[in-house]
Amino acid sequence: MIILITLIILITILPLLLLLLLLSLLLLLLLLLLLLLLLLLLLLLLLLLLLLLLLLLQLLLLLLLLLLLLLLLLLLLLLLPLPLLLLLLLLLLLLLLQQQQQLLLLLLLLLLLLVLLLLLLLLLLLLLLLHQLSK
Repeated sequence: MIILITLIILITILPLLLLLLLLSLLLLLLLLLLLLLLLLLLLLLLLLLLLLLLLLLQLLLLLLLLLLLLLLLLLLLLLLPLPLLLLLLLLLLLLLLQQQQQLLLLLLLLLLLLVLLLLLLLLLLLLLLLHQLSK
């Protein structure tokens, strides 16, 4: 009789226990999958944030370049030589703002360096002239 009762209990409870174990394993697998998905989402968010930071850095560089060009424009307007070079700088700036290409940026920076060297040369000549006049 006892063996029969234990057999009946085992036959009814054992599948339920196996089902419960299977469900818990499935739930654990689902939880791990959700954790992996959350990790991937976090990684994607980090990547997007990095991309946004790079874009903002590029925009900041462009803004700094524009500010430098405006300062140079002010210097050129104060000294008022080389109007053709000023026109060329403005045209290159407009081209740069229209299409942001590295070659154009390099060309503009080289031209800016050339203008700054010309201004330095002009200031040195002016200082030399003042020195000669003071004698």
